[in-house]
Amino acid sequence: METGLNILKLSFYFSLVVVGSCAQAPKPLSQSLGIRPKICDQYECPTYKLVEAGNGYEIRMYNSAVWMSTDPIPAPSMTQATKTGFLRLFSYIQGDNKSKVKMDMTAPVITESTPGKSVYTVSFYLPKKNQQNPPLADGLHVQPWKPTYVAVRQFGGFVSDDSAKKEAAALMVRLHGTKWIMPVEKSKGKSPAYLIAGYNPPFQIIGL
Repeated sequence: METGLNILKLSFYFSLVVVGSCAQAPKPLSQSLGIRPKICDQYECPTYKLVEAGNGYEIRMYNSAVWMSTDPIPAPSMTQATKTGFLRLFSYIQGDNKSKVKMDMTAPVITESTPGKSVYTVSFYLPKKNQQNPPLADGLHVQPWKPTYVAVRQFGGFVSDDSAKKEAAALMVRLHGTKWIMPVEKSKGKSPAYLIAGYNPPFQIIGL
């Protein structure tokens, strides 16, 4: 089974990147290696510039992009919300939208956590050819992103709620003592606690 890539994003936008698949993890990473998801050879992915590769973290500058996002999803866990949101977004790209337009599959699918609440938003990266005039749909909304700096961490294995929180904390530890910790701290309260961008083929996660 091919190993996928997931990205957990915390904000400065502060982000956390996750490497692995739901079934088999790659060798542990001792530092951030700037791995480009292999799935991006097959599917369109958002583009970014690597600004700095540090010990256990990366700083990336993502280019502007447009996403289609679910309305907030109350759920007992991040993994459950991701399943629910992905099913709705997959239906959306299959033509379940007001324009009846079918779209290509892309990567990643992002799950945002809401600080202090069991509420999540799941987002699909829109293909560039659909970003200027994205089809609308009930229960979904367009979410444009300006060029954004993110702090990123990679780790292997299936992403659970506990592992996401653990790696988010580890990323903060790695950023302390760097010039990036101040903008990260200032961003708190202005953005999600973290985001997880899943590059794994979604059927591996939800068992389709």
